[in-house]
Amino acid sequence: MDFDYSFVHSPARIAVYDDLLSSPRIIDIEPSETREFIGALASTIYSNSQAAGGEIPFSIILQVAENFIHSRFTEVVVSIFDRGNTIRFADQGPGIIDKDKVQQPGFSSATAPMKQYIHGVGSGLPIVREYMETKNGTIQIEDNIDSGAVITISLNQKAAPKAVEAEPLAEPILRSRPAQAASSADRELDLLMAGLSKRAYSILSLFALEKVWGVTDISKELELPPSSTFSELNKLEEAGIITKLGKKRALTDFGAKVVEDLHDAL
Repeated sequence: MDFDYSFVHSPARIAVYDDLLSSPRIIDIEPSETREFIGALASTIYSNSQAAGGEIPFSIILQVAENFIHSRFTEVVVSIFDRGNTIRFADQGPGIIDKDKVQQPGFSSATAPMKQYIHGVGSGLPIVREYMETKNGTIQIEDNIDSGAVITISLNQKAAPKAVEAEPLAEPILRSRPAQAASSADRELDLLMAGLSKRAYSILSLFALEKVWGVTDISKELELPPSSTFSELNKLEEAGIITKLGKKRALTDFGAKVVEDLHDAL
């Protein structure tokens, strides 16, 4: 029988290491519909790495998390080290035979059933590799102990200072909070809030009311052209605030914090 990729039946486990001298904190991602599972996994990894002081973007984490579909999500374990700047993705699937080709654009083993839930064009790990090399980071692909693959992405904290988006989201409506926000995650949130446009804020206001929205529904609700809606949603997705759930969009854990801070700021 063909494998059913529409639902992930096994939980994923995330281990957050404050240091290697003590046991990690464990977070389980419960089984759910595939797109929802991938979104929950990526957003939970992102929020915990950011909370530890990490600087790896949500979009990069999502690219690697989607790769678990090739292992049929078998025994997924994600470990977060180095104050969030090293993330190790492990599974016990069939593994990756050609570890060089998988990092080159255009090489893909994705089947038609998989392509209903991921891009499936061989762009994911090449994007991750390009980003890591640009930021003086690394990506390492290894065999797991008995079966499966282990992908480790790591940023050099000294050589890769936190990047600020070159272009703001336009028409800033909020300014940074007072300087008492001391953590790295709070500083990133301040910068993000300072660049939110009026349209972006209007869209996030909808997500404060409902957790999941379709693009057409957002356009109708706010009376925005579909092209403008797509543009704003893409920027919010790149910032790690929202994630795709099929044809709809939902807040990430980080996005929920953004919405909460926006509400408190007004």
